[in-house]
Amino acid sequence: MISIVIVDDHSVVRSGLSMLLSAYDDFEVVGEAAEGNEAYRVVEKTNPTLVLMDLSMPPGKDGLSATSEIKKSFPSTQVLILTMHDDEEYLFRAIQLGASGCILKNAPHQELVQAIRQVAKGDAYLYPSATKRLIEEYMEKVKGEGADSYSLLSDREREVLSLIAKGYGNKDIAEKLVISVKTVEAHKANVMEKLHLKTRPELVEYAWKKGLIGYSN
Repeated sequence: MISIVIVDDHSVVRSGLSMLLSAYDDFEVVGEAAEGNEAYRVVEKTNPTLVLMDLSMPPGKDGLSATSEIKKSFPSTQVLILTMHDDEEYLFRAIQLGASGCILKNAPHQELVQAIRQVAKGDAYLYPSATKRLIEEYMEKVKGEGADSYSLLSDREREVLSLIAKGYGNKDIAEKLVISVKTVEAHKANVMEKLHLKTRPELVEYAWKKGLIGYSN
């Protein structure tokens, strides 16, 4: 049985959702709340499987704050955000605070039922347009990482780059790594070619941006 607490500032919405969900044999609505502080108290009292959480509940505590507090105190209780707004800022923030998913209030009730069942068993759920945006964001990140040629450097080339950036000369690097000066120069040339850099200052600037200078060797 999936026990559910419904949190929304509109009593009509709470009543409608309660009637809808109670029609399913595997759902049991064990509590309702009109804002975040009340939601916390109801969750503390009922220990539900899932909280169906509205985001905006003026003038009471909002859904994001309530989600954070509930997940900190009752980590086994899942939170599914129910919102009117297709706003990725709120969506990503809710997920960061512990919500397991988000669904729009205008979604078909079959989708809501599916989302509740999915989140209740520990999986995540996002409405389709949010999923698409998350995938696009991930692909942009991958693309950006792919454009950075640092991944092309060998471990030795990374060591040489770091030491150059820290001010070591070729001879010092050779002694430190127990290799010849000629080998150091070859590594340096390879690094510059792979990173498309032309001068030592450019190497130093690149290393600073990558956070390499703060590393000890």
